[in-house]
Formats: sequence, structure tokens, C-alpha cells
Amino acid sequence: MYYYAIIALQAFCVYHCYTKRNNYYWIFAIIFLPVVGSILYLFTNVFQKRDIEKVQESLVTAINPSKKITDLEKKLKFSETFENRVALADAYLEERLYPEAISHYESSLKDVFSKDFYVISKLLEAHYLSANQEEVVVCAEKILDNPKFRKSKASFLYALTLEKLGNIKAAEEVLRTFDAPYSNFSERLELARFLERQGKLEDAKELYQEMVSEFENMSKPNFRQNRHLIKIIREELQALQ
Repeated sequence: MYYYAIIALQAFCVYHCYTKRNNYYWIFAIIFLPVVGSILYLFTNVFQKRDIEKVQESLVTAINPSKKITDLEKKLKFSETFENRVALADAYLEERLYPEAISHYESSLKDVFSKDFYVISKLLEAHYLSANQEEVVVCAEKILDNPKFRKSKASFLYALTLEKLGNIKAAEEVLRTFDAPYSNFSERLELARFLERQGKLEDAKELYQEMVSEFENMSKPNFRQNRHLIKIIREELQALQ
């Protein structure tokens, strides 16, 4: 298997070198130094500098998650712009530091950015993850009329919050907006679970069956992409049988 992988890598590099009319000495390096020559060729002629920088940044973030926040804090201290503050808030949210994220999102909502959809939707998410249900509703009411709100993650979290607050009818109305064929499987799964919780077992079963039927007619790439959800949906349908 390892041998065939090297052959495939060599073939790609030689083909790329030939079609891009790069220096032909690379072909000799690729052939006579299979692994080293191919890797050097990839980094020298295929990967762009910004791609390498992104990989390096991702590795550093994975090894030391706090470095990203530290760097963004320094950046905001140096230049207190809307973009820098929101970027820092996003980093806090990503690291589950919800109070810090909420503070910076709220600080961003002023002047011309007081009704910024992105910031309000992310603030809603941070409040949801902090179990601040009343604040979720407050945020949602500020962007309900925005066309971007419909079928957004913020709308979905708002629906789940409405259920927790006992507003079942409104919660179902919002969740129903996600019920579209061959899409929104995560949201539709939650809609089916919602229907089960409300005792609407036949409606839930029908929705599960619709999704299973869609899986059977789905392209292979989409099937692989949704494999985990497919397994869950089939199991939950089986439990209702």
C-alpha cells in the first residue's frame, strides 16, 4: 500500500511539473529521490505560501489553543476596531469562554454596528450555550425581521429555547422552516425529536421515514458526508416501530 502511494505521488508530481512547464530537473529529483524529491516539489511548486501558513497556524492553535486568544487580545489592544473585537469574541466562543465572548459581542454592538446581524446571532448562540434563555429571546427579537435569520443557526437555537420556555407552538413553527427535502438533516432530526417529545409520534415517524427515503436516493458523496446522521436517524426510526 505504501509503495503504491509513493508511485501515485510521483506520478502526480511529474504530471504537474510537465503541464506547468517547471524546470525539468525536478523530474529527475522526483524519480530518483521518490519521497524527498516529491515532497520538496510539492512545497516548492504546488503549495502556495498562504496554504502553508494556514497549516502552520492550525497546528499551533491545536497545540496551544490559548495562543490564538492571546494574539487576538494583543491585536485588539493595539487597534480597537470592530473587526478585531468580534474576532476575539469568536475565539472566546470557540474555546467555550462564554462570559468573555458575550462581553465582547455586546461591546461591539454600538454606533453603526448596533444592529449587526452576525454579532447579534453569535451573541444569541453564546447566551444559548450559557443557558441564558431570556437573553436568547431578546437577541432573536432584534433580528427576527432580517431575511438572514430564517433557517439560520440562530433561528434554530431560538426554536429550541422557545420549547424550553414552554412556547411549544412557536417553537414548532420555527423548527418547521428547516423541513426541506435533501437538506438540514441535523435540524430535521431535532424536529422529529421535538415531535416525539410533544407526543406527536406519527408525525415524528413520518419525518424519520422521509429522511430515510431521501438517504436511499442520495449521491454517494452526500451519503458519506451524512453517514453519522443517517445511522442515528435509522436507529431512532427503528425505536418508534
